[in-house]
Amino acid sequence: MAKLLLIILTAGLASQWLAWRINLPAIVVLIASGLVLGPFTGVIPPTDSPEDFNTLIGLGVAIILFEGGMDLKIGELRHTRRGVGRLVLFGPPLAWLLGSAAAHYVAGLSWAVAIVLGAILVVTGPTVILPLLRQARLNKETASLFKWEGIVNDPMGVLLAVMSFQYFTSQSTTLHDSLKDLGIALGVGAGIGGVGGWLTGWLYRRGAVPVHLKAPILIVLVLVVYVASNQVQHEAGLLSVTVMGMVIGNMQLVERQALQTFKENLTVVLLSVLFIVIPAQLGPQHLALIDWRAVLFVLVLMLLVRPLTIGLATAFAPVRRGDRLLLAWIAPRGIVAAATAGLFGPALVEAGYKDADKLLPIVFLVIIATVLAHGLSIGPLARRLKLAAGESNGLLIVGASDFSLALARALHRLGIDVKISDGAWDRLKEARMAGVPVHYGEILSEESEHQLDVQNLSHLLCTTENDFYNALVCKAKARAFGHHRTFQIAAHKASDQEFKRLSIDMRGYFAFAREANYTLLQARLAEGWNIQTTRISKSHGWDEMKKRLDEVDPEWLLLGGITPKGLFRLYSQEQRFKLEPDWTAIYFAPPTARAPRNAKAVADAAASEAVSAAGGAPPATAAPATDGPEAAAP
Repeated sequence: MAKLLLIILTAGLASQWLAWRINLPAIVVLIASGLVLGPFTGVIPPTDSPEDFNTLIGLGVAIILFEGGMDLKIGELRHTRRGVGRLVLFGPPLAWLLGSAAAHYVAGLSWAVAIVLGAILVVTGPTVILPLLRQARLNKETASLFKWEGIVNDPMGVLLAVMSFQYFTSQSTTLHDSLKDLGIALGVGAGIGGVGGWLTGWLYRRGAVPVHLKAPILIVLVLVVYVASNQVQHEAGLLSVTVMGMVIGNMQLVERQALQTFKENLTVVLLSVLFIVIPAQLGPQHLALIDWRAVLFVLVLMLLVRPLTIGLATAFAPVRRGDRLLLAWIAPRGIVAAATAGLFGPALVEAGYKDADKLLPIVFLVIIATVLAHGLSIGPLARRLKLAAGESNGLLIVGASDFSLALARALHRLGIDVKISDGAWDRLKEARMAGVPVHYGEILSEESEHQLDVQNLSHLLCTTENDFYNALVCKAKARAFGHHRTFQIAAHKASDQEFKRLSIDMRGYFAFAREANYTLLQARLAEGWNIQTTRISKSHGWDEMKKRLDEVDPEWLLLGGITPKGLFRLYSQEQRFKLEPDWTAIYFAPPTARAPRNAKAVADAAASEAVSAAGGAPPATAAPATDGPEAAAP
């Protein structure tokens, strides 16, 4: 048993890594690994205890949906509440009705099996949609629509499947009874989940649980709520844990980020295990049941059922045309659909519905087809509809000042995306007049988290007068930008000794040079220094340029560079990189520090020109930023 568990964990996490390396949706690689280890090689044998197996799957799915619920923020609904309301109220019944009809008339399933399958395929699922949203870099409003639909509709699809299953397998169950059970399940799920989430948050706020036990205890409480809800009403547990996650995620708990990080890491492991184990239970006889009608059903589901569902659900709603078109195409299925099919397929066969043995193979075919088609197309389609940013290649500057404005204007004229954020409207006036994009608000507030789009920006630079505030912002935003891309200007001399006590994980990297603090940068600007750029050529190399700049003023500062492919890089003595030919150097120096032009260099450097904050230059071509610094020194 220990050996088998080790094989499953190793295969699952190796599949996740491989998917990341080859830029494929992880679920596709996981399912392929499960099929290889299960029906193709027999390394993972079919379970001898289906009931216990389904119970363990249910517990894993409960934790995954709880983590998804924590990611739902009420503040996101400010601009999308009507669209979200339509998707979660009208979307499930429409998808159920249309999907059931397609399963019967196209796939050739009996009405009972078709209706259960239609309910199962209502779900889209956070396990698939959330990674795709990060991959596609959607704007916040569009991402909010997908996220709410995927997470809220998951338990709704399961409840519809349970109601359908009970109606067709129990002689004493009438349609009235099924509708009554659905209402009870909704009430029980919302009630127990809401109360459980509020009580948990209330206890955590008051220090009733020590910090080191909060995450482990939270997992246990999630499972307790899941089991308790299922005891009161069958399959109400998934709705309960989703509501519980929503409540805790919106309670402003101090340790919310730490709890969510722990849950995300656990979810990765659970997904790796579940998507290996579930497809491994398929036998060759199941795969043989996939025929041309099943393939045609998948195509109808993607090309007809989903667009009709979205079109009818959002009719006359204030949803942008681009959002509606993207929603009509993107609907990948995930772990909840697979787990639910694994539960009800065998049960329907035992109840006498022989064609129910096609349920699980068809669901896996839907999962593979939708994840592949939607995973590979969501980015290009979203960008074509102008709902997503291109590859990140720019700078978010926190703190409006004369220097930050000069840097922003220089980058803006070079074609590099830049945005200045500040909590004082007056300080942003000059940036607005210069045409530089701005964000007005406190960068650390939840409001900014919902409204500030930074998908197109690759680096963060904090330039306020407060050194410790700069460090706080860098630490808070390190997860979003990557710690290696969060920078702050150097500390003032008065606080330098105390600042040295901060480890690198408590602050950002010092931009430019160790002495380049707020006071020095502002003073140099007042003395007439400006931000200049020069194209490095083979005949006029970086070493020659450094000598020339040292002759003018040895205290000049290298601010960054733009690679031949248009990649913006911010310079730091803690993250050095080498400027090669065809790079564009960005530096801060006196106005006389222009690159020399001799007869040999004129032809190669004709396009090179020093650009001050008020000057101009031919725009550079934007391109995706690299993940880390080059191991070379200028």
